[in-house]
Formats: sequence, C-alpha cells, structure tokens
Amino acid sequence: MISIGSGFFISPDGYAVTNNDIVAGSDTAEIRTNEDKIYPAKIVGKDPLSDLALLKVDGRTDFAYLKLADQPPRTGDWVLTVGNSFGLGNTVTAGIVSARARDLGMGSSDDFIQIDAPINRGDSGGPSLNTHGNVIGVNSMILSPSGGSVGVAFAIPADTVNAVIPQLKDKGAVTRGWMGAEVQSVTPDIAESIGANNLRGAIVIGVQASGPAAKAGLKSGDVITSIGGEPIKSANELTKKVHAAAPSSSIELSMVRNKEQRALTVTLGQLTAQ
Repeated sequence: MISIGSGFFISPDGYAVTNNDIVAGSDTAEIRTNEDKIYPAKIVGKDPLSDLALLKVDGRTDFAYLKLADQPPRTGDWVLTVGNSFGLGNTVTAGIVSARARDLGMGSSDDFIQIDAPINRGDSGGPSLNTHGNVIGVNSMILSPSGGSVGVAFAIPADTVNAVIPQLKDKGAVTRGWMGAEVQSVTPDIAESIGANNLRGAIVIGVQASGPAAKAGLKSGDVITSIGGEPIKSANELTKKVHAAAPSSSIELSMVRNKEQRALTVTLGQLTAQ
C-alpha cells in the first residue's frame, strides 16, 4: 500500500518532517523534491501520539530547508500552507489562523492551530508558514461533512515539533511520563455539582489498577488543581505536564477531595507506545 503526503526538510543534511500517518507501518520512504528529484529516505523515528515522523536522506548537505518559528502565531495572522494536493505536486494555499490551542479531544495532549487555508488530500505533513517563511505548524487534518476542504483545518504547532523531533533523532521514539488516570476538565456544571463554583482543574474519572496514580492514592472524583505548584486549568494542561515529565520522576499534585484540600506525590511510569 502506497501513502502519499507532504513534508519538509529541517536541515541541509537531509532531515525531513512529515506526519506519522503517512509512514506508519513502513520502514522506508521516497521523497520527491520540488526539483522533481526522487531520493530514498530512511525513517529515523515515528511518534503516533503527536502524529509526527522524522525521515533522513543521505548523500547531500545542501538541501533547501525551513526553520521553525520561535514564537506562536496570533489569531488572525496570515498563514501559507504548502503541500501536494491530491498528488498533483507543489501547491500553496493562503488563509489566516482561526484559533490557537484548539483541543480536539483525540487523546493527544497537544493543542492544534486551527487555520482556514484549504488543506486537501496529500497536504498532510506539509508546513504551515507565517509571512516570514518560518514554520508555525505541520498540516495535520481537516473537519468536513463532505471530505473536502471547507476552511476548518488543523496544524500541529511548531513547539510540539521542537519537543518531539530531537527525541526522534536521538532515539527513534518519544519518552513520556504516565500517571494512569483518566481525567476531564472541570466545567462550570461539574464545579456546581460538587459545590465549588469557582473550582478549576481536572477531575479524575478513572484510575488504572496498579498504576502510578492508584499506588499514590488518587481516586475517582478527586479534582487536581495544580502540579508541581503550578495551577492547571484543564485536563489537557495536566496531561501535557505529565507527558513532559520523565518516567520514574515524582510529581506533586494539589487536589480537592470532598471539599478538602489535599496533596499527593505520584511517581510516574512510562507511557507505552500507542
């Protein structure tokens, strides 16, 4: 089975970024450049959770490459996307950043950049660029009732790429902390139901037996309000901080149980491959 998508070089010596979905199940790939030259590429590493993959072409040190933006975009900023729409070849589309930090509830702890630039089949893995030509995100997916572009597209933020790609380059995979608890954000309705209208954080709705959270004494119904002394506002924020911590490290949780403030120390495990 052949998958066609997009990608971009991030260094002159042939390291390239694309989506994991494009190369999932494969050990090799081919890269066709905008010069219409085809190069064999090895897959250095894949990360299903972030949907990123790192490829490497050997034999050249002069590839044109893109730099990652060092600042996140603002809502309303212009954005250009580059891809291989429907396998037709290089295609550039334009739009704006519609929203930042969009949580799609898909299991990943990473929020997406929402853009209205048209994204079509074959564009996945290509770059979303700011007006300076720097990468603000990696084209990922669209939402559409018809399957075609309707101006609701999503890109993996550059700061996620910055966090994931060095690990893929060094060891071929990403290491993340794991707590073994299922959480959801505390909504106003949830806060009211437990008699704490101003409460914010993540409420525990399930604890995995024999997991780190269970061993530490975390229970369903506990509301986690901070981690390491830093307040959290959502379940996604908690998950992101846990994933960023090293396995076997300990994290301090502040929480509310039965309207009482409590604290727990959890020694994290390692998140297994998805």
